Amino acid sequence: MKAVILNEFGSADVLQYVECPIPSINSGEVLIRTTYTSVNFADIKNRTGNKAKANFPMILGLDVAGVVEKVFDERSMFKKGDLVIAFPKNGAYAEFVVAKEQLVFRIPNGVPVEKAAAAPTVLFLSYLLTHQIAPIQKSDAVLIHAASGGVGTMLIQMAKNLGARKIIGTVSKMDKASIVYKLGAHQVLTYENFSEQVNDCTNGLGVNIIFDSIAGNITEESLSCLAPYGTLVQFGNSGGRAGQIMTSDLHNSCRNIKGFSLGTTRKLKPELLQQVAQNIFIILKNESFQVPVAKVFALEDMQEAHKLMESRQHQGKILIKI
Repeated sequence: MKAVILNEFGSADVLQYVECPIPSINSGEVLIRTTYTSVNFADIKNRTGNKAKANFPMILGLDVAGVVEKVFDERSMFKKGDLVIAFPKNGAYAEFVVAKEQLVFRIPNGVPVEKAAAAPTVLFLSYLLTHQIAPIQKSDAVLIHAASGGVGTMLIQMAKNLGARKIIGTVSKMDKASIVYKLGAHQVLTYENFSEQVNDCTNGLGVNIIFDSIAGNITEESLSCLAPYGTLVQFGNSGGRAGQIMTSDLHNSCRNIKGFSLGTTRKLKPELLQQVAQNIFIILKNESFQVPVAKVFALEDMQEAHKLMESRQHQGKILIKI
């Protein structure tokens, strides 16, 4: 099979399009012929060595959409030919991948494959964030950082569907604002002095929930516009630096900070994904719910796909068609 591997950490140039053996499966696993995979920011961190351990040769990628090619035995809940999305166990940048059955989800009729392919990581993550980690109420004002990215575009729509009274998104520059407004934001800001602007547009009250995937100074400044009893959810550090938090900023104002990782949840509590999968597919069947796709690349063009992700010029998901 064809796959994209890396034998060292580094720039996008370390990604190599090569021939590899088709992987074998064990009990409780399925072999999937990949139709689509995607690029997530975690792939960039893994490629540069900021997240992954050196276990070369390495295949990156978090999710796939494809067709079940082989099951281990007749007791499997899947069969050859099933159309599925999945979180593979050893990377996704390949024509064939192996996934544990707990992390494979059959795509129901009525869900377009490309739409489903763009959704696994970003939609499962945004659903869990907005429904379980920090459930959005209709009385809530919500701030969503990186609002034009893959997760951000999902969070904006989740907040809208849940009836949040005010939805504010932040972007790196205002030419990304149009898609955020289109998906349901009431206001879009850049990161420059965003906390002051948030307080201005909320009459000094601040927001009740903040979804933050950037960390660093963005997390630190976010506390300046988080309302008393509010919740900041920290679920990534695309900015590359951890934020510094004063405990007095929390107990004095009755505010709280929660952390969440979809990767950790896949490893430790995969049943949580099974519990919400049907709700994910109901959302995907809704034609009004958009899963914006920035660009579709071929597998052999993975270097260019990574460069686009790193440029932060995209809006929505970056897909790889195989």
